[in-house]
Amino acid sequence: MSCAYLLIYNAHLYTPTGDWSPGWLLVEGQTIRALGADLPPAFDASMPVHSIDAAGHALLPGFIDVHVHGAMGHEVMDASPDGLRQMAQFYARHGVTSFLATTWTASPQAITAALNSLTQLPGRIPGGATILGAHLEGPFLNPARCGAQDARLIRRASRDEALPYLETGLVRLLAIAPEFPENLWLIDECVCRGITVAAGHTDATYEQMQTAVQHGLSQVTHCFNAMSSFGHREPGAVGAALSIPQLRCELIADNIHVHPAAQKILVDARQPQGVILITDAIRGAGLPDGDYPIDNRMVTIREGAVRLPDGALAGSVLTLERALRNTRQATGRSLSDIWIMSSLNAARAAGVSHRKGSLETGKDADLVLLDQDFNVLLTVVEGQIAFQVAEIS
Repeated sequence: MSCAYLLIYNAHLYTPTGDWSPGWLLVEGQTIRALGADLPPAFDASMPVHSIDAAGHALLPGFIDVHVHGAMGHEVMDASPDGLRQMAQFYARHGVTSFLATTWTASPQAITAALNSLTQLPGRIPGGATILGAHLEGPFLNPARCGAQDARLIRRASRDEALPYLETGLVRLLAIAPEFPENLWLIDECVCRGITVAAGHTDATYEQMQTAVQHGLSQVTHCFNAMSSFGHREPGAVGAALSIPQLRCELIADNIHVHPAAQKILVDARQPQGVILITDAIRGAGLPDGDYPIDNRMVTIREGAVRLPDGALAGSVLTLERALRNTRQATGRSLSDIWIMSSLNAARAAGVSHRKGSLETGKDADLVLLDQDFNVLLTVVEGQIAFQVAEIS
């Protein structure tokens, strides 16, 4: 739906300076023009305003998923613009207003094809979320912690391969195993280009993580999963994630990848400012249980878990509104405390927090309206209604 002005009133607004109930927010074009507590002011009768009564529901900045591979039978590695459109539309139905299209370990040709497909979808996708760019999860990982990544294709970072990926201008986040000296140059190169680097699929020691942070490493890929575990004599990558303040920690809060108690430990240790909710969703998200392809292999989806034939987890079918609900239940924290985990922290990781990730005047009008059970009632992407349930009008 398109209109010059969109007013959402009688909402419970969550902003960086506090939450207001009731509150209101006015959208002009694709940006937030004004917002405030109580009732909205009277607007000039000549202004074409479309008004929505939020009925007291929670109005948050739209979710940003910086680690998501697919949905509805499609994946980024398919290199299909039409598939990306359908993924973006599915994400919008679940409150996501922007995302990083995430690749995985594959041949250079396959990764290049996936990146090239993104160039065919500039800007907001009609009825869907905006693709902010790419997240390269591999191939420069550690085969000892490959998880569902194809260990046969994992390799060290060569300039001949890596630099062309960066020079596309699409990459905003890159996951790497920092324990290999051959990979450290790539951290330096990414930092120079403003690209966030995460430690992922890594067997790094605590000391190696410290060294990587000195080079500019600032994030941890799906914390607790596919990384060296915590020990009281060797804290490993998990210990680094829990204790090094420069690191933001991705979290798959599906209660399968990470136990609710471990979710609480992470959030208590790092506070909500240090945690980014992700889905790590694959092509089976939004589809019934069954068997689905992942590269040249098959995975089985059953009762919310995605597994390879050997039982290893292989991504998820999680959606971000459920991740936020699960984290609230696991931590006991209020929505006022944790909303940044689904938006602002991700915006910072993607390098777009100057225009996305929070409800502030002048930022993109990326919004999600949730009921008390965290069901998505309305999604607005850059000022345009991408999803709306019938009772919200």
